[in-house]
Amino acid sequence: MQSLLNKKIVLGISGGIAAYKAPELARQLMQEGASVQVVMTEAAQQFVTPVTMQALTGNPVYLSQWDSTIPNNMAHIELSRSADAILIAPASADLMAKLSLGLADDLLTTLCLARDCPLLLTPAMNKQMWEHAATQRSAQRLASDGVTLLGPASGLQACGEVGMGRMLEPTEITEQLIAFFQKKSLAGKRVLITAGPTFEAIDPVRGITNHSSGKMGFAIARAAVEAGAQVHLIAGPCDLDTPLLATGQITRTNVVSAKEMHAATLSAADSDVFFAVAAVADWGIAKPAKEKLKRQGNQAPSLDFVANPDILLDIAKSAKSKGGKPYPYCVGFAAESNDLEKHADEKRKRKGIPMIVGNIGPDTFGSDLNQLIVIDASGSKKIAKAEKLQLARQLIQLVAKKI
Repeated sequence: MQSLLNKKIVLGISGGIAAYKAPELARQLMQEGASVQVVMTEAAQQFVTPVTMQALTGNPVYLSQWDSTIPNNMAHIELSRSADAILIAPASADLMAKLSLGLADDLLTTLCLARDCPLLLTPAMNKQMWEHAATQRSAQRLASDGVTLLGPASGLQACGEVGMGRMLEPTEITEQLIAFFQKKSLAGKRVLITAGPTFEAIDPVRGITNHSSGKMGFAIARAAVEAGAQVHLIAGPCDLDTPLLATGQITRTNVVSAKEMHAATLSAADSDVFFAVAAVADWGIAKPAKEKLKRQGNQAPSLDFVANPDILLDIAKSAKSKGGKPYPYCVGFAAESNDLEKHADEKRKRKGIPMIVGNIGPDTFGSDLNQLIVIDASGSKKIAKAEKLQLARQLIQLVAKKI
């Protein structure tokens, strides 16, 4: 899936050591389907060459506002008019100061001043430069002018110091640019999501779990952030990175057992929407052994099970009414092995929730693909097989219309 298909991005590069990330950023933008046109300042050419950027993008690189190869000699007009967005990475302290004051003394700054498309900056500089009052004033003025700042992040810097000012990684920038173009149908909303499996201990070494990878829940979390929501992701044991963490719109709580997930979910229940995506164990071990159970020949140990708390049912029971609609609006998930629509709708009615999403579990565990059926009181809707992120975006738009 190419999330930037047919988008035309002007990639501005200013002078700074983080410019070494620009070639990889351009490559990732193109992999997502974007057409990339590079504009470089004179200082940027000290860190990465125009030849490199031209070879990667397949487009000529613009360096000067006096470029006579453009028929009307107005590169600052021509480039901005055809662009869906201007993305500057890295954006140095000097460039940010110029743009915040409306200065235009080279092609890139002139292009930004003459634009009629969105402008996004990814700051990159030493931590002292970022924290300086002058730079903070520049950032505030730019934000008030409608410029979007992506980052910076905190981390080890080229100078050897550690702190705020590090440019986001190309993958983070690409994901945030994709998010920028998504419809903000959940702006101002709080979304709670459980994802992944749970692990019920038998002893300190062994336990009972399931095949859930967490990918669907994490995809929904990313899609919700893209849609403008503030997201709380409660994740069982799974090896997945928190999506769009650098946006500051998502909080992650890691849990292990169903009881831990139940407690964490109930404490965060004050949300507009609750997606119960996690594959929570229905049963746990009544008395987990404190020491590893030793094998006794061919004799299997006797295990006593106890029912785990029903997270979705408890949230649904505590739901209130807000504007005539349930708060939170609960969306359950049903992973079945047969008779999907029948079993999923039975679960929806049993839990007392307005919507449930069903899929055939064995077909999707660990995969990047899925196909869904969405069921509510008005009927059912099938969503054709696609990448989980694409499905998550469609599901978010369906839910947004209900709340």
